[in-house]
Amino acid sequence: MKKVELTKEGYQKIVSELDELKKTKRPYAVDRLQKARAMGDLSENSEYVAAKEELAFIEGRIQEIEEILKNVVVAENHNHSQTVALGNYVTVGIDGKEDIFQIVGEYEANPMQKKLSLTSPIGAALLNKKVGDDVWADTPAGKIKYKVVDIK
Repeated sequence: MKKVELTKEGYQKIVSELDELKKTKRPYAVDRLQKARAMGDLSENSEYVAAKEELAFIEGRIQEIEEILKNVVVAENHNHSQTVALGNYVTVGIDGKEDIFQIVGEYEANPMQKKLSLTSPIGAALLNKKVGDDVWADTPAGKIKYKVVDIK
């Protein structure tokens, strides 16, 4: 598996999720499964099937997170960066308006929250740019021109 890049915030979030899965969700799912098993005939016990599926999902997510954490690289804080890097908040100008994006790792990306993966078209286009640079990004809506206004 390749290295997984995360911001400090993303790393803390995934560690918290793992903790919750192991300490809360897994024990609850195991208890639910045991109670469903005690109900009798397993071949027609929908609660047993649902509890078994839930536990399998939780176990799968725990394994996925543990694999990510084996390969994680946490971004250093780039508060005074001259160029756009992982973890930075980038203010860009688009058609006379401004927008702020955070550049994050692939596992943290959430365009609705303005968190752009460094491998996304816009994130990749902004990477290593400086304040004042014009950037063209190929997006599903076509080529869009951004101007880097600020980096934090």
